[in-house]
Formats: sequence, C-alpha cells, structure tokens
Amino acid sequence: MDIGLIRKRIDLLDDVLLRIFSERARLALEIGHHKKLLELPVYDPSREKLIFARMKEDNPGPLDDGAIVRLFERVIDESRRLERIMTQSEGQE
Repeated sequence: MDIGLIRKRIDLLDDVLLRIFSERARLALEIGHHKKLLELPVYDPSREKLIFARMKEDNPGPLDDGAIVRLFERVIDESRRLERIMTQSEGQE
C-alpha cells in the first residue's frame, strides 16, 4: 500500500475519532448535569482509575499502556473542563 492510501485510511479514522470524541463530550455534559443536581464533585479520581485500568487491560497495542493512559488523561481532562464550564454557566442562570 502506498503512503497516499495509508494517509486516506488515517483521515477516515480521524473522522471517526472526531465523532466519537464529540459523542463522549456530549455524554460527559449529561453526567455533569446529573452531578450538579446530585451535588457531586466534577472530579472523581476513583472513576478515572477504573477507566485507566480498563483501558490498559483491553489495550491491544502497539501503543504501550503509558501512552494509552496519557491519551485518556487528555480526553478525561477535556471532559472535566466541559463539565466545569457547564456547571458554572448553569449556576449563573
């Protein structure tokens, strides 16, 4: 396979990842809304540890577990940021 075809496959995967990240963010906003109603904190370290453990356990490679955790840390950080923004804006209404 030539580099152009490989790049097209990467582009298609990037499109899928974008849709997945967006859907995950929408769900995180729903969680944030429920946390606010239940007066729960945005940050839940035990939940994050479970996510990282599950991702490492299911990791097929070639990325090592450290890389997988770093990727999910960023995804979770951005989800948490969205939750905080949403809960702050709801509090101002």
